[in-house]
Amino acid sequence: VQLQAYGGGLVQAGGSLRLSCAASGRFYGISLMGWYRQAPGKQRELVATINYGGTVAYLDSVKGRFAISRDSVKNMVYLQMNSLKPEDTAVYFCNANVRVVLTRESTYWGQGTQVTVSS
Repeated sequence: VQLQAYGGGLVQAGGSLRLSCAASGRFYGISLMGWYRQAPGKQRELVATINYGGTVAYLDSVKGRFAISRDSVKNMVYLQMNSLKPEDTAVYFCNANVRVVLTRESTYWGQGTQVTVSS
């Protein structure tokens, strides 16, 4: 199983970016998908999650600005980021709980994509 994240870049404060992450490989299904971020010198933090039923959860600081969505047919997860702030600058990682065997899920990570917000 591989997760491929893309869509990062450099944007001015107040701008928008859309991150995408595609899961590929052989598996039975994906339950929870999410996005994490890690800024220099800081711990990785959970930004947003979405389960198979579409229930979402967000880090307080991104509520109202970011929106997570998924396409369960294409095995993709997206993060629409609006009203970006310099403090959103970080490497963003996608994450998925994948059922590779019927009795167990495993967690997989994408490679990370850099988001830089200039003031």
